[in-house]
Amino acid sequence: MNIKTIPTQPFADQKPGTSGLRKKVPVFQQPNYLENFVQAIFDSLESYQGQTLVVGGDGRYYNRQAIQIILKMAAANGFGRVLVGRGGILSTPAASCVIRKNQAFGGIILSASHNPGGPTEDFGIKYNIGNGGPAPEKVTEAIFAQSKSISSYKLLEAPDVDLDKVGSFKLGEMAVEVIDSVNDYAQLMESLFDFDRIRELLTNGHFRMCMDSMHAVTGPYAHRLFEQRLGAPLGTVMNGEPLEDFGRGHPDPNLVYAHDLVELLFGKDAPDFGAASDGDGDRNMILGRHFFVTPSDSLAVLAANATLA
Repeated sequence: MNIKTIPTQPFADQKPGTSGLRKKVPVFQQPNYLENFVQAIFDSLESYQGQTLVVGGDGRYYNRQAIQIILKMAAANGFGRVLVGRGGILSTPAASCVIRKNQAFGGIILSASHNPGGPTEDFGIKYNIGNGGPAPEKVTEAIFAQSKSISSYKLLEAPDVDLDKVGSFKLGEMAVEVIDSVNDYAQLMESLFDFDRIRELLTNGHFRMCMDSMHAVTGPYAHRLFEQRLGAPLGTVMNGEPLEDFGRGHPDPNLVYAHDLVELLFGKDAPDFGAASDGDGDRNMILGRHFFVTPSDSLAVLAANATLA
């Protein structure tokens, strides 16, 4: 396996915000476009050689291809280990959890949040620092500065990694661990919330809920947590399979785009509780039977009860 140094030229439009760099898929598919930005991330960092990087995304179109490029570039640039979610799947909150639990140097998350996915739709990439949070302005400005002066990037010539098989692999000198996308996050949730009490509620026969994952990243998490760990009936999770185009939907949890859930909660014999989440799983909408709770209000409820965790 050889490390190649590939000449390139800067792109003028690679200024990231706190949500990273977002463009249409065909823009990212331009020769060297993604590679330039990833190399700019690495070139803006210090003392990462031999360290751990976390990689994953929301499953949208181009997620898998981008991850393979990032893995080979991370190996070529000297990272010691990469943790990547099975199938390339890691919600933004789960990626933060994995970064912190494993004391990783940082993480690269592939998502365009609530924007549509597909061959001509949106794609995004963002860097999270070692505390699990998004890169601050000082870091994003350094990335942008590197993107404007880049002249080459490094890439390991190697076969693709099987992202669907949990296990350890080698890319040159770098270890790649394909991890279960849900385990660490599920353990964190169990440490924060009283799962026994929630299980009692969901299995008492008097309370029904519905979770709409909108064919985005939270499907595997919702299936594991609600239906497997907490005993909710199968079928509690709607649209729970992550799809590259989100089932031709728009993974924005609001009254317009989460219409399947809204119709259910405002219909006859409605469940007691409903929720929907966005593309990368860091925003939600909460519904009760025949009423709507705004996302800001649901956050306020969580904050007001934070001392109970």
